Amino acid sequence: MKYPIVILALAVACSVYAHVAHGAEGAMAFQPIAGSAYGREHDADIDPRPFLIPEGYQQRVVSSERDLDLYVGSDMLDMNTVNESGRQAGRYLYRTHEVRPGAVGNDRNARRRDGGSGGAVSVVDLQTGAVRELVGRPDWEALDGIVWTPWHTLLVTEEAHTVVRPDLAVPLAISGLVYEIRLAPGNPMAAAGVDARPLLGALAHEGIEVDATGNVHVIDETPNGSIYRFVPQHYGDLSRGQLYVLKVRGQARTGRADWIALDRSQVQVSAREAATAVGATPYCRPEDIERIGQTLYVALTCEDVDDAANTRGPGAILAIDLEASPVVRYVVAPGRNVPFEIQPGLFSPGMSGFRNPDNLARGPDGTLWIAEDNAWSDIWVYDPRSKDADGDGYRDGVTLFASLKDKAGEASGIYFGPDPGTLFVNIQHSGTGNDKTLAISRRRPGQ
Repeated sequence: MKYPIVILALAVACSVYAHVAHGAEGAMAFQPIAGSAYGREHDADIDPRPFLIPEGYQQRVVSSERDLDLYVGSDMLDMNTVNESGRQAGRYLYRTHEVRPGAVGNDRNARRRDGGSGGAVSVVDLQTGAVRELVGRPDWEALDGIVWTPWHTLLVTEEAHTVVRPDLAVPLAISGLVYEIRLAPGNPMAAAGVDARPLLGALAHEGIEVDATGNVHVIDETPNGSIYRFVPQHYGDLSRGQLYVLKVRGQARTGRADWIALDRSQVQVSAREAATAVGATPYCRPEDIERIGQTLYVALTCEDVDDAANTRGPGAILAIDLEASPVVRYVVAPGRNVPFEIQPGLFSPGMSGFRNPDNLARGPDGTLWIAEDNAWSDIWVYDPRSKDADGDGYRDGVTLFASLKDKAGEASGIYFGPDPGTLFVNIQHSGTGNDKTLAISRRRPGQ
């Protein structure tokens, strides 16, 4: 559904999307909120209830920065996952802390209260409320993505374009790495060991996704970043295998594509350079990725679907068919099936639009949930089963679920675990000085 700019103000003033009756089905069915949280940053309840959410929903703090308080500054909570399989599946919530140390001797926001520095992963026992650091390292920079593997380990990623604290085990890597955390037998709140996985590429990593066959998809978060697939030689063993990069045919950004094998030695130094050497397709800051069935979705935070040269675009969502011969297409873009962002002050408070998509989550009903990296960070929901009323190639089901009142903060780490009725989300660099993890769910009768 195209959204001409000349009618945008009227359309948004009426509703975010007048023809969409609801935003999801099943456990997370909702009526879209009226608009973004412009002007709500001084609300008295902004710390315990930082989001505008649909009627019938509640938000509660799972764990605040005060529970752990690893860093002198903000704890910079970023991405979430739980133990998705095995005993007590869904009980333990794992979180990355996206602090960015400088060179040794310059800790910047990675200075810890215990006198150390560097990135960390923390864990929350969702049953007891206990919180602790799972593992931390002084050479971890900008830890970002985190995912549970089918073989019961955690993969975490570094979003470091150029490392300043190299891993001594992989000293030639010029960008961030993927690390695999092995949990202690019988104790999901302790780590038994950590291994670098350089064959997944030295990149400015963020999103990471593992499919049922053990393949791992990653991205390079730069203005000309590419999308990658790692195929292990043996299921569950990421120490051997082949890294590929996505290349759309004919120099386009959408259409039929191929996965091109990269030089195994070069990817461990710079997978970015290896991708450039084979003519990989560039996108504007790929950030998070999420697989729903046989489709891989990618958040492109500054993509302009009309001008590939524009590195300050409003962003878009890309979809990649994971069949043998992949097909690539845009599925969410401002002016197509969602409004452009309207700047505060131009119209009445409560106007809203789509800008800078960052984090993605697979909804329990097959929907794609999208969080913005934007002032008054919004959470949108895209339904890939909705209709394309005007046949322009964009399905119309994009609705607004929530908006963050904390203007200085960012909604990060949206995630659904085994409980289909609970959305986890972090508030990062909160204006309240209290980063936190929240759970958003429907109110039960009597609440």
